[in-house]
Amino acid sequence: MNTQPENEFDFWLGEWDVRWGEDGCGTNRIEKILGGRVIQENFSAPDLIGMSVSCFDPERQLWCQTWVDNNGTYLDFTGKSENEKMILERYALIKGQVSKQRMVWYEIEADKFEWNWERSDDGETWRVLWNIHYTRKK
Repeated sequence: MNTQPENEFDFWLGEWDVRWGEDGCGTNRIEKILGGRVIQENFSAPDLIGMSVSCFDPERQLWCQTWVDNNGTYLDFTGKSENEKMILERYALIKGQVSKQRMVWYEIEADKFEWNWERSDDGETWRVLWNIHYTRKK
């Protein structure tokens, strides 16, 4: 991803088929809005409908993303591109314990990539809780 920081998420733009596990599937439509300064995600699966907005904060040199969905979930992340991966993280309170959560986009190619939802209870070791295979719609 050799690009300007404000364009690092351009690989994600477009319409995608998404698959996970044995039979999980859905779609994800990603587009630039608000004069090209904000990236809007519209995720749809049988049991989950959600959206996010992401923008690059030039002051902090970080991407900021907010996610909401039909379960009433609100999540907020910050992060950046590192070592050919886009990584956005957040601290979370889970059953009274602080942990870290992150999303990792990796193995990025023009028409496909991998996405992980990961959790760390010690801040150093990560467990993959959800892996999604993205394939660009034709």
